Amino acid sequence: MKRAHSLQGFLVMLLLAAFSFAAQAWDRGTAVTFATLPPGTAHPEGIAADAFGNIYVADFDVSGETNVGNVIVFDHAGRLLRKLDVAGSSPLLIGMGVHPQTQALLVIDFGKRNVLEIDPLNGTPTLFTSIPDASAGPNALAFDPAGNVYISDSFGGKIWRTGPTGSPVATQWIADSLLATTGVPPFGANGLAFNNAASALFVANTGNDTIVKIPLPFGPTGAPGTPEVFVNSINGADGLLIDEADNLWVAANQSDEIVVLNSTGRVIAKLGDFGGIDAQGSPIGLLFPASPLLSNGFLYVTNLSLDLRVFGLAQTTNSQWSAQVTRHTIARIRAQIPPVRGF
Repeated sequence: MKRAHSLQGFLVMLLLAAFSFAAQAWDRGTAVTFATLPPGTAHPEGIAADAFGNIYVADFDVSGETNVGNVIVFDHAGRLLRKLDVAGSSPLLIGMGVHPQTQALLVIDFGKRNVLEIDPLNGTPTLFTSIPDASAGPNALAFDPAGNVYISDSFGGKIWRTGPTGSPVATQWIADSLLATTGVPPFGANGLAFNNAASALFVANTGNDTIVKIPLPFGPTGAPGTPEVFVNSINGADGLLIDEADNLWVAANQSDEIVVLNSTGRVIAKLGDFGGIDAQGSPIGLLFPASPLLSNGFLYVTNLSLDLRVFGLAQTTNSQWSAQVTRHTIARIRAQIPPVRGF
């Protein structure tokens, strides 16, 4: 009997040790609410920061509350500075970015298949470029070292390109089956970013749960190489960015987390998590995270909180939670990669 109790105690210790190791494997940090969107706006998607640390957010407002798209501006402390109505746009604004050379604030109008340059003070839009394909689904932006602008096409499995100051019509840069999808959510090419050497463009394929690497053997101004799958199994790979160490930070919109990969594709961190809906109707932590942004030592993430059933699509694991959200938020996490055992 004594030996049985000893064996039982030993097994309990082993289980506790295993749970302790698992708890230490991923230090996810804490995703807190940085800012809440004002009334009349919903479903934040794109995000960008200016030189002063102000945060710009585009709303992909499928709620039908407004007839035009909005860009909401917060200061570095999360205080609302202004809500910009983008005249003539659809309510479906999506990816955005600040041009690294010209400082132009660019936002994609998904509904009208174009890219707008908007005045950051009053929201006045100017056409930057348009996609000449009625079936296109423009989604995210990237910039090469020469200032050329790249636009992912989630429906066409393509990437379009225009020059640093735009053009009436963008040019198709590449089309490939690895950039298309028949999966769920039904978006192929999504977030995209160049590595620091500009020797490759990395593209998230949301429906395929992959990151695709497009080699650039002749640099960004030359013809792109053959796309290849860089890594699989990021659940709903959405927006992505690449930091100064060539780590990829990817929003996994179906597992409500940020996955960080090193330049070899090894996972070195998983940040954030979903913790339910609070009493005010806001997501706790991350819910359908769409776009990540690194600024002033923090990682900012838009909580798209999108119930895909509004488009007549199949329910996903976060659909019912997203349907409960009444106050839409941007989350913030300290931008640090915790150490992992064995790394």
